[in-house]
Amino acid sequence: MPVPPPSYCDAAAHPVHGPYHDEEYGVPVRDDVALFERLMLEVNQAGLAWETILRKRATLRLAYAGFDPARVAEFDDGDRARLLADPGVIRNRLKVNAAIENARRVLGLRATHGSFAGWLDAHHPLDLAGWRQQFKRTFLFTGGEIVREFLVSTGYLPGAHRESCPAYARVLRLSPPWAS
Repeated sequence: MPVPPPSYCDAAAHPVHGPYHDEEYGVPVRDDVALFERLMLEVNQAGLAWETILRKRATLRLAYAGFDPARVAEFDDGDRARLLADPGVIRNRLKVNAAIENARRVLGLRATHGSFAGWLDAHHPLDLAGWRQQFKRTFLFTGGEIVREFLVSTGYLPGAHRESCPAYARVLRLSPPWAS
């Protein structure tokens, strides 16, 4: 009997990964703050374990003004210095700068598309290569894996759960964009 490929569903019983897997991963997201948070979590995860990001999530949320793009867009050099000195966040200058600039770009998307979700909807459905191009033109620090995980985690691309996973049926009932 063939062994199924590795899946995040394999981590569902883990005390740190389980709640995220069960309650958020693959669930459609419409709110700009939640979308921006998810994007910034993925940006911060680059090169690190996802568990590290989940463990730091509360401190990241606090340091980045609740991931409110309007507030983060106003961050200045003093905020950059504060973030780079904060052991509760990922102290990487490129990631910090990307958070601030990407918040500004989300505000630009609000002006052109009404919201971050409106921008995503305007480009849906794209294949992964098309999404990667759109993100590269629009945001900083959004490589292929970051884009893929962001889109899977927010319901724009399939693959968050195996069909045999109980979370799959829950997510499907929420009509994620990939299922339309």
